[in-house]
Amino acid sequence: MTSTRLLETPPEELVFGGQHSRGMASDVSAVPRGVLGPSTPPAAVWPPLDFALGALACCAACVFTNPLEVVKTRLQLQGELRARGSYQRHYRGVLQALWVVGRTDGLRGLQKGLSVGLMYQGVMNGVRLGSYSYCEALGITSFHGGSLLSGAGAGAVGAFIASPAYLVKTHLQAQTVEAIAVGHQHNHLGVFDAFGTIYRRDGVIGLWRGVNGAVPRVMVGSAAQLATFTSAKGWVSHTQWFTPNSWLIALIAATISGVAVAISMTPFDVISTRLYNQPVDEFRRGRLYRGFSDCMLKVCRSEGLLGLYKGMGPVFLRLAPHTMLSMLFWDLMRQQSVKDNRS
Repeated sequence: MTSTRLLETPPEELVFGGQHSRGMASDVSAVPRGVLGPSTPPAAVWPPLDFALGALACCAACVFTNPLEVVKTRLQLQGELRARGSYQRHYRGVLQALWVVGRTDGLRGLQKGLSVGLMYQGVMNGVRLGSYSYCEALGITSFHGGSLLSGAGAGAVGAFIASPAYLVKTHLQAQTVEAIAVGHQHNHLGVFDAFGTIYRRDGVIGLWRGVNGAVPRVMVGSAAQLATFTSAKGWVSHTQWFTPNSWLIALIAATISGVAVAISMTPFDVISTRLYNQPVDEFRRGRLYRGFSDCMLKVCRSEGLLGLYKGMGPVFLRLAPHTMLSMLFWDLMRQQSVKDNRS
């Protein structure tokens, strides 16, 4: 899930008194940008190309982080609506869960749902990152609070459009052998079978089941991620601990952003996973939850407040590298695109 302004203004474009000033470049780029404060627009990239670059960057990151997504889904479904200690715990942590899945389902089990996950990442983040970049080009992020609002709005649009892919991804990643199964098992034969089964049973609307949990999830996560990554990257650059444009700056900023997103988004992530994976009755209504607020209340009553933070470990471990990888990939591709346009 991830993007921000990664392209700093090149030193040769900063002119003072008719002369190029490289000294001023470091001073200007080192000033940290606040979460709610104004920001400087990045170098322009053709919007359709920016959509494609954002999608490609996040798909590349998804290949490496998908096993953590599988583990996160299992942990969030484990002990659904049951009090702590009243159910068998198949998964006891990130590393143990990775071992159990790999031992039982094989290496392919750790990449369950990868194809539809790539579809989701491409559509959702292509729309999200491209829309956020377009907001930057329009100058919306230059207003106070513009970065948060742009991130939330871009995330909401991306989450809504890509919701069917996330629905199928959740179903497939929850599926496993009975010995370690958690949550409802939909038993799809594959991606296309899952889409076809859901469509034949629930119609087009059924493909957007659970979207009421996905939109607030991505809105909160996107706003927190885009704003905190930008602010953290500016702060780390300002400290001058590393050379300008060092990958370590992006790594530290991604780690800080990952903490903020994991804390703020995990409750929404748990609710979203539950709404997507729940079975439906003959009237096409969810058997366990009536909606977002009903799910949140039932989880808190049955599992306690900590039930909303199930799977927080893999959420964070996935977000930090996913943020860093997607940001770095997007940064490199956008820089190359700008260089090609200038040449």
